Amino acid sequence: MSALRVLCFRAPANFAWTFGAIHGCHFSTVPEASHNVMPYKLHRLDQGPNTTVTYNREEALKYYRQMRTIRVMETTASNLYKSKIIRGFCHLYSGQEAIAVGMEAAITPEDSVITAYRAHGWTYVRGVSVLGVLAELTGRKSGCANGKGGSMHMYAKNFYGGNGIVGAQVPLGAGIAFAHKYKNDNNVCIALYGDGAANQGQLFEAYNMAKLWNLPCIFVCENNGFGMGTSAARASASTSYYTRGDYVPGLWVDGMDVLGVKEATRFAKDYVLKNGPILIEAATYRYHGHSMSDPGTSYRTREEIQEVRQTRDPIGKFKEVITKSGLVTEAEIKKIEEDIKKEVGDAAELSKTDAELPVEELYSHIYVNPPADMKVRGCDDSIWAATK
Repeated sequence: MSALRVLCFRAPANFAWTFGAIHGCHFSTVPEASHNVMPYKLHRLDQGPNTTVTYNREEALKYYRQMRTIRVMETTASNLYKSKIIRGFCHLYSGQEAIAVGMEAAITPEDSVITAYRAHGWTYVRGVSVLGVLAELTGRKSGCANGKGGSMHMYAKNFYGGNGIVGAQVPLGAGIAFAHKYKNDNNVCIALYGDGAANQGQLFEAYNMAKLWNLPCIFVCENNGFGMGTSAARASASTSYYTRGDYVPGLWVDGMDVLGVKEATRFAKDYVLKNGPILIEAATYRYHGHSMSDPGTSYRTREEIQEVRQTRDPIGKFKEVITKSGLVTEAEIKKIEEDIKKEVGDAAELSKTDAELPVEELYSHIYVNPPADMKVRGCDDSIWAATK
């Protein structure tokens, strides 16, 4: 019996064709294209991720839909906040979509993620619906935490938030990574924080413990240039955040390139499962202010924001890449955008009219599966009745 022979070559229209033959011929085509990413910067690494990334049509459509959905969802959240339908804190992810989408594309649902309070995009890619996000923001029952968490505290399976204390999610992420190592389940934890949290002492304690025990943790600094109203250069003596782990290896990636982020994360996951922690700095930009109370224009110019939108926007750049490759047409992009507009619009309407939790629910979900005879102050009917 002759050996299997496989021949691969690049066709002019960016299609990868695979030909195999065993006792005859079988012919199949898989539409693919290649993309060159901005070179990575490395710290304590002999080699880094691939700078040429291959992707297929299905991936192109998926990543574009996810990023565009996050963008429209965040714009809708901004409008709901300005209409005083969303109250309290609200931190928007517009401009940073390629990080959540790219990283999620390189991990599995069994891997864990923990992040800061700019969490709407991550909540969505971790499996929560648009309605689950928007209804959480409006404090309604359909929210992913039944409306109890709001913007800063969103959760899903293997997604540990959305955390309100600056930098506190990083040592928690090291703990989650420790659990993965303890269970030997071959999964990792991604712990994300912003450049504004990068000088917190607890981060360096977490780096130390993670390296000491070689935990499968990917520490990610989403460097969007500003910590609240202060630029990174004014807050950090060293803005090379990917080197800040010292003895923890690091790499810098263009956080506005979804394919570059995906490849960097693929590399990082493989690395940490074999060697222990790594640090990624994803260079990105936020279009809105730090929160809805910050107009975001007192410490930077409107022209700067507009320039980034025109030259570095992750969604616009990716649209150009996938349409020029021939994998996706302009008509398909338009259809996706129309579908997203309807989906988000319908979710926004329901997030305004869905029921709120009754006040008694203030005391629910304190414990998981509590014993039948356990009493929690406020939950016992007689105590509740006495307080009315």
